[in-house]
Amino acid sequence: MSKTRTLIGSLFLSVALVVGLAGVASATPPAIPSESTARAELAALTVAADGSMTGYSRDLFPHWITISGSCNTRETVLKRDGSGVVTDSSCAATSGSWYSPYDGATWYNASDIDIDHVVPLAAAWRSGANTWTTSKRQAFANDLSYPQLIAVTDNVNQAKGDQTPATWKPSRTAYWCTYAKMWTHVKYKYALRVNSAEKSALLSMLNYC
Repeated sequence: MSKTRTLIGSLFLSVALVVGLAGVASATPPAIPSESTARAELAALTVAADGSMTGYSRDLFPHWITISGSCNTRETVLKRDGSGVVTDSSCAATSGSWYSPYDGATWYNASDIDIDHVVPLAAAWRSGANTWTTSKRQAFANDLSYPQLIAVTDNVNQAKGDQTPATWKPSRTAYWCTYAKMWTHVKYKYALRVNSAEKSALLSMLNYC
């Protein structure tokens, strides 16, 4: 009987370890809403043409800031979204792996990874952030509470630039639903506007849920 209990206990421990490891490997941005919530939030957003880029600078959205100890926002997201991430005394990732859900690529060097602002800083500026204080723009650019930051392939992030879903979507259609839910939730939480083409694209992407 004791051997049986030991075997059962070992099996439960093994399952727990596998679940734990799987949780680490599939880390995603927090607070991604359900499809129904995202649709309700999208319906509540103000639809208006994009504003001017006059006065815009990335420097008006200070990042990356210190989050804890020697770790800044980028390093914090690398640890959150990666698997088996090892860091040195300065919090720089020295090893690990990162799966980029935009294109399905896996990388083993942190230098191949960018931290994407799901709603780009310039897109936010055009849709309302131009009136914010620098403090609010800093909070937006370093937001770890909502699905605004995600580790992805660097050249994919660079190709995206400041585009909205009207002109850029992840190459993996399997991620369109999640991407649209993240984008909508961030815009809703920060009371940012959407333009009509952007809203149409988001509705189309939510149909993939």
